[in-house]
Amino acid sequence: MGNEEETMDKLEQARNIIREADKEMAALFEKRMHAARMVAEYKIEHGLPVYDAAQEARVIERNTALIEDETLKDFYVEYIQNTMAVSRSMQHRIMEGMRVAYSGVEGAFAHIAARNLFPDGKHISLPSFEAAYEAVVKGECDCAVLPIENSYTGEVGQVVDMMFSGSLYVNGIYDLPITQHLLGCPGATMTDITQVVSHPQALAQCHAYIQKKGYREITAENTALAAKRVAEAGDIHTAAIASLETAQLYGLQVLDHDIHESKTNTTRFAIFARSENKPAVTAGHTFILMFTVKHQAGELAKAISVIGRYGFNMKVLRSRPMKTLPWQYYFYAEAEGDEDGAAAKFMLNELSEHCAMLKVVGCYKA
Repeated sequence: MGNEEETMDKLEQARNIIREADKEMAALFEKRMHAARMVAEYKIEHGLPVYDAAQEARVIERNTALIEDETLKDFYVEYIQNTMAVSRSMQHRIMEGMRVAYSGVEGAFAHIAARNLFPDGKHISLPSFEAAYEAVVKGECDCAVLPIENSYTGEVGQVVDMMFSGSLYVNGIYDLPITQHLLGCPGATMTDITQVVSHPQALAQCHAYIQKKGYREITAENTALAAKRVAEAGDIHTAAIASLETAQLYGLQVLDHDIHESKTNTTRFAIFARSENKPAVTAGHTFILMFTVKHQAGELAKAISVIGRYGFNMKVLRSRPMKTLPWQYYFYAEAEGDEDGAAAKFMLNELSEHCAMLKVVGCYKA
C-alpha cells in the first residue's frame, strides 16, 4: 500500500470514529435537551429565571474534571459553554409564555426588575402590590416580582405583610440599583420647574435636592406613572422623578441626572410563586422565616438562641405589627444555610416549641 493510500485509510478511520461519536452524541443531545425542557417547566412553575450563573459554573467544574487529556480541557470548557447556551436558548423560547406580574405601569422599577429577570416572559402590569400577588395565587400569573426593601427607605411593609399572611413562596431575590432623575416635558428648562411628582419613596430619596430647589411635592402611585402623567399633561412647570427608562418610554427629557441622596440606593425585589423551590444543597443559600412567639417571658430570646445554636447565621431580624391584633408583632428573619438539611429540620422543630406560628417563606441564593 502506498503512502497516499495509507494516509487516506487513516483519514477514513478517523472519520468513522467521528461518525460513531456523532451518532452517540446526537442521542445524548436529545436526552440533554429533553431534560433542559423539564428544567424550563420547573422554572416556570417556581418563578425562576433561565440563567443561573452559579449552577453553570458548577456544571463546568464538575464535567471538566472528567476530561483526562489535559490538552483538551480548554476546548471542552468552550464546548460545554456552547452546549449550555443552546439549552438556555430553548428554555427562553419555552418561557416566552410565562406570565410575570408586577405592580405599576410599564417603566416602573418593578417592571424593569421583571424584565431583567424574565426577558422572555409576558410582563403583566397590575395596579397594586396586592393585585399582583393575588394574580399568582389565583393562577392568572406564574409569578410576581415585588419590592420588599429599599436600602435607603427601608422595608415595603405591605408586601412583607402579604408574605406573612399569604400562601406564596419566595423563590428568588433580585437587587436592582435605583437611580432617580429629574424628567421634564420637551422644551422645559430647569428654571421652569416649580413642582415635582413621584412615588413617596422616590421623593424621600431625593429630599435634600427637592428642598434645595424649593419644589412643591406631589405624590403618585409609582415613578413610572408620575412620568406618564407629566408627559400627558405637557406642563413645563411640572417634572417627574423617575428612571431613565421612563424618560425614553414617555418621551420626556432629562433635566438633571442622579438627584438621589444615596449613591448606593438599591431596591430588593422578591420573586413570588405558588410552588416552593428547594435548591440543591450548596453554600451561600439564605432562607426566610416568619414567626410569632408564644406570650411567655423570654420566648423571643429563646427562639433566637435556637437558630444560633444550630449554626445558622441570622442576617436579618425585624418585627412588624400584626394588623388584626393590636400591640402584637410578628418577626421576619433571614438565616444562612440549607433549609432542607437535617440541621434545619431539627432547628425548626425546636423553634416551633417557642412559636405560636412559624413558616419558611422561601429560600434564595445570596
